Amino acid sequence: MINIHPSSDVQSTNIGSGTYVWQFCVILKGAVIGKNCNINFNVFVENDVVIGDNVTIKPGVQIWDGITIEDNVFIGPNVTFTNDKNPVSKNTDFILLKTTVKKGASIGANATILPGITIGENAIVGAGSVVTKDIPSGEIWYGNPAKLR
Repeated sequence: MINIHPSSDVQSTNIGSGTYVWQFCVILKGAVIGKNCNINFNVFVENDVVIGDNVTIKPGVQIWDGITIEDNVFIGPNVTFTNDKNPVSKNTDFILLKTTVKKGASIGANATILPGITIGENAIVGAGSVVTKDIPSGEIWYGNPAKLR
C-alpha cells in the first residue's frame, strides 16, 4: 500500500509499496520511487529521478532531473541539489549533469550538492556543507567547501 496525503500532487505511478508521501508534495509523472520510502512534506520530485528503497527525504527538498538516490539514503531538511553548472534563465545551452547518492549515504540539513557529484556508499555530508566534488565511500565530509574531516 502507498500512503499519499490528499494535499499532494503525485503524478507518478512508479512508487513502491509502503512508501508514504506527506502533505504538499509534488511528484512528476516520470519519477521512480522505491519501497518503504518516507517523502516528508513540501518535497518536489522532477521527472528524470530515481529514488531507491528505504529512503528518507526530509521537508523542503527538491530532487531535480538527473538525480539518482540509491537505497537506504537519508536526505536532511532543506538539502539543495543542483543539476546545471551555469544556471541562467531560459538557458538554451543547458547541460544536465547527473548526480548520484550511493547506498546508505546521509546528507545533513541545508547541505548544497553541486551538479555532477557522486556521494559514495555510507558517506556522510555534514549539515550546511557545500559539496563541490565527489565524496568517496565511507568518508565524512563537512564545511564550505566540504572537505574530508
